[in-house]
Amino acid sequence: MEMRNRDLKEDIREYWTRRSATFDLAFGHRIPPGPELDAWAAAVRQAIGPAPQRVLELACGTGEVTNVLLSLGHEVTALDFSEAMLGVARAKHAGNARARFLLADAERTMELDQAYDAVICRHLVWTLTEPEQALADWFRVLKPGGTLLVFDGDWTKPTPIGRIASLAVRAIERFIGHDPYYDGAMSEKHADIMTRLPFSDGLTAERVEPLVAAAGFADIRFPSHRPIAAAQRRNADLRNRLRTRFYRRFVLTASRPRDIDGPDLNALPQAEGRSS
Repeated sequence: MEMRNRDLKEDIREYWTRRSATFDLAFGHRIPPGPELDAWAAAVRQAIGPAPQRVLELACGTGEVTNVLLSLGHEVTALDFSEAMLGVARAKHAGNARARFLLADAERTMELDQAYDAVICRHLVWTLTEPEQALADWFRVLKPGGTLLVFDGDWTKPTPIGRIASLAVRAIERFIGHDPYYDGAMSEKHADIMTRLPFSDGLTAERVEPLVAAAGFADIRFPSHRPIAAAQRRNADLRNRLRTRFYRRFVLTASRPRDIDGPDLNALPQAEGRSS
């Protein structure tokens, strides 16, 4: 298992490293100013409150969610295990004293116990090779009363409406051509990685909830993702508006209780590398 995960994580790292130069061109990744940035900011504010906090951002990529957090006044430690992704993020936020970027493993952050008010990630959980280990580590670094905020989705199969939307996009692309940035132009590599992940058959809110609870989190909730999707559609063309209908996406919030400890990390298999 350890060797398999090491090889898998290296494949994941290589995939995201290759995508780093053009990732901001992919619809659904960049968070432009205006309605979409406002919607993401509202979701974060609702989850962790309006006061500036110390936030650990996992799998920060090119620093788009980092920008949301900084716009709200938070102090952000943003980690990624792709040096290329971090290079883009560092350049984007150069000179901002409230942003710190680290090359690190999101499944084993190596950050101090109870150091953060909030732990936040977008589109990371589906890539985890050891989800139990990761969730236990995120619990560990949160202060009692701290918040876990996850944005993710089931990227393995479209919804019934998504299947219709996908057919419509294919029809549109017969006339305007394929968008090379939407799937990173490496869909075969992406598909191979997905088949080897624990969530290879899909990540759903119903599936992740018991794992979060087993890690020690409480007050698990699922705020609506609809305001973000609606904001994405505001200034998008028809093809991209249809893309927001493809998959079932979700938002998860949970808290570390103030008076109990989490699982014993030493009892869990130790993962190496990083998922981004």
